[in-house]
Amino acid sequence: MHTLTWGRKIFHTANYLFLIVLSLLCIFPLVHVLSVSLSSSGAVTSGMVKFWPVDFNIKSYQFILNTPDFIHALSITAKRVILGTLVNMVLAVLIAYPLSKESRAFMFRTFYAWYFVFTILFSGGLIPWYMTIRYTGLLDSVWALVLPGAVPVFNVILLLNFFRALPKELEESSFIDGAGYVTVLWKIYIPLSLPALATISLFTVVGHWNAWFDGLILMNTPEHYPLSSYLQSVLFNINMTLVSSSSSLQSLSEVSDQTVKAAQIFLGSLPILMIYPFLQRFFVKGIVLGSVKE
Repeated sequence: MHTLTWGRKIFHTANYLFLIVLSLLCIFPLVHVLSVSLSSSGAVTSGMVKFWPVDFNIKSYQFILNTPDFIHALSITAKRVILGTLVNMVLAVLIAYPLSKESRAFMFRTFYAWYFVFTILFSGGLIPWYMTIRYTGLLDSVWALVLPGAVPVFNVILLLNFFRALPKELEESSFIDGAGYVTVLWKIYIPLSLPALATISLFTVVGHWNAWFDGLILMNTPEHYPLSSYLQSVLFNINMTLVSSSSSLQSLSEVSDQTVKAAQIFLGSLPILMIYPFLQRFFVKGIVLGSVKE
């Protein structure tokens, strides 16, 4: 039986302690935000709230959920995430698969690969980007938030390299059995690429969910803002909103700009926190789910 040396035991203990402390440092800010959102205005203003709610109440969440603009912005973001993730993933797979072939199988592979890489290094700038979207008639629609970034070149490169690392014998044997490129992609490459696809999907979902700048520029009216853009626009006017929406001093003592901001931040991050555990299982299975059998 293999026994660990004292030096190895000390290393493992220090490594575990370091990872635990690092994890707690990542969790504590979110716990503090949640505690603030569940505390009274007076407790937050006096600095009494740390990692546990003081004068527990859910008035801030009731205020937010009773605001139609917040619910509407949340629905727009949900639509953007669904459409954007679907479009990004389909195009990433369809572009990465042919670019993963050798030059003898795809004659202009190198040209197209550098063509996509060029778009990462250089861009036309903000004004040409806006004018293109405007003249194509996409302004003030959810497609303005989806189509301009429909091809995630960085994700294409990641997926391209993953496809190239898969055993070529699997594809060759499939061709011998009469399969075509579409069949090979759908029944071999995609099942073997679930960890990579899950990772890229998570990147895409988080990117669409947190994006706020394009919503402020491409949406002409606040009614069409996605959630992140809506939060950016209302945080500066939250005090006036509270005063106009609160009917008594009692409600103002329980809800403030700090508690409402904390509740909005927590609600905005909650869907990502709920999605991540379901994708985490793909990350721990390994890079390739299958291989060539001897």
